Amino acid sequence: MLIDEDRYSRLEQRARQRGTSVATLVREEINASFPQGIDRAAAAQLLLDAPLVPIDDWAALKAEIEAGMERSG
Repeated sequence: MLIDEDRYSRLEQRARQRGTSVATLVREEINASFPQGIDRAAAAQLLLDAPLVPIDDWAALKAEIEAGMERSG
C-alpha cells in the first residue's frame, strides 16, 4: 500500500495513542469500512468507482511501495 508521509505520520501518531501498530489500525479501519458481509457486486463497484491514479514512473512507484512494506514490517 502506498501512502504519503503526512498520512503515514498521522497513522503512526494514532497507533501510538492507542498502543497498537499501524498495521492493526489499518486492518481495523478496513474491517469497519468494508464489512465481510458486503456482496461481491458491491465490492466490485467500489473498486470500479475508485479514482484512477496516473503512474508516470513505475520504477519509482515500485520503490515507494517496497519502502512502505519495509517500514510496516
